[in-house]
Amino acid sequence: MADDRELWERICRGDTRAFDGFYQENVSRLNGFLRQLLGNMQTAEDVAQETFLQLWRRPNGFHPETGSLRAYLFGIGRKRAAEWWRQRKPTADEQETVRRECKTETSSLVGDSFSRLGADERTLLWLREVEGQSYAVLARILDIPVGTVKSRLFAAREELRRVWHSSRPEKKVGP
Repeated sequence: MADDRELWERICRGDTRAFDGFYQENVSRLNGFLRQLLGNMQTAEDVAQETFLQLWRRPNGFHPETGSLRAYLFGIGRKRAAEWWRQRKPTADEQETVRRECKTETSSLVGDSFSRLGADERTLLWLREVEGQSYAVLARILDIPVGTVKSRLFAAREELRRVWHSSRPEKKVGP
């Protein structure tokens, strides 16, 4: 695919093929990221569609010299997810339902531990460890300094370790 500057210029000119290529390349990764933030696949897909729609309808704000187009997309997605949570304000019962859905869908111990982290911690760990984003890209997505990214990532990893160790079943010793 074309470099980000050229791709962005084509999208700004209304080139649907360029946009479709970018969409196809990034939709599943964005859905996975948003699923971690929102806890529900359908909501994640809805927010992802809104994110791409915003990128298509209002192609402004991306500056290739400050980061990648994918980082810009994930930044929009993160902000839209936060907006969804602010507008939604789920009840305690709904939050418990989401937790149960997450536990059912993600039956592994790692997935369960990951789901017990806060949204900010999940965001950082997902973008860094799953998406492989650099500290600089994370700083751009989250709109915070690189040093803050490093310290928050360290804290998120420590919290994941704590959750992991507290949720593992203890091994029985002896009969």
